Amino acid sequence: MDELARRWLAVQRDLGGDELIVDTPIEVSASSPDAPVEATSERTPPRRSKPLPGAPRGIESVVPQDPEPIASVGPAIVPKRYAEGDLPAYLKDAPGIPPAGLVVTLPPPPAAAWPTLEAVAETVAGCRACPLCADRTNTVPGEGNPTASLMVVGEGPGEQEDLSGRPFVGRAGELLDKMLLAIETPRPTVYIANVVKCRPPRNRTPLPDERAACLPYLHRQIALVRPKVLLALGATAAEALLGVKKPLGELRLKVHRLDGIPLVVTYHPAALLRNPNWKRPAWDDVRIARQLLDALV
Repeated sequence: MDELARRWLAVQRDLGGDELIVDTPIEVSASSPDAPVEATSERTPPRRSKPLPGAPRGIESVVPQDPEPIASVGPAIVPKRYAEGDLPAYLKDAPGIPPAGLVVTLPPPPAAAWPTLEAVAETVAGCRACPLCADRTNTVPGEGNPTASLMVVGEGPGEQEDLSGRPFVGRAGELLDKMLLAIETPRPTVYIANVVKCRPPRNRTPLPDERAACLPYLHRQIALVRPKVLLALGATAAEALLGVKKPLGELRLKVHRLDGIPLVVTYHPAALLRNPNWKRPAWDDVRIARQLLDALV
């Protein structure tokens, strides 16, 4: 496979596609020319998932031996506060809560863990733990309700975020705001953060060592906010939080758990702007996250 094709497939994967990048030829049995070719492990993950390169030491991602759904897959969960026939728009034709996925236990926090979100932001402002600090205008630690029930995690700052010091303020941020409003969790009620706190050059995907340098900040933010539900936007955020390297299609439509907190994976809003066909499945994902909030209230 030539380099141009590999780069195209890599971009498609980062945007949420299921394309498989093959570095070596796949052996095909000659026993039957019409026999289907089986992927060795791409579609059937092992019981213990391979850690993501650059993940913090001690992170553990396991698949439950006997996966059980958090709730039966079927009709959407209807909160008792709604009278029959008076459902909010986000529940109409909504999918049921999907089965359980990965269970992740984070490493213990550093001995001198930051006591507050403000302390995390102060440390991030002076951080020089990876090369991303060299070209930043502002760090983007995160913002929102410090006791939010829903916490949203993206990949990293873009140009507008780097200039303002705030997460999700460009076109992707406008779309995210609309998605949150549609499930009746407006932006001021949630907490929003990114895997990396400085803008990668030309908005490229953060490298494994850059993610690893920033993950302790994100882990501490999660521990301080202690949301009821986490929403991971895009493959980079999902892989960093879950400590695995998998296509977005394999991580969606499952309810993972990060230190006991339900985690739902969906497309990054920037990917939805580039491919509107993913807006409907993303809408289903955020409605699943909202149903989990309703179930945990």
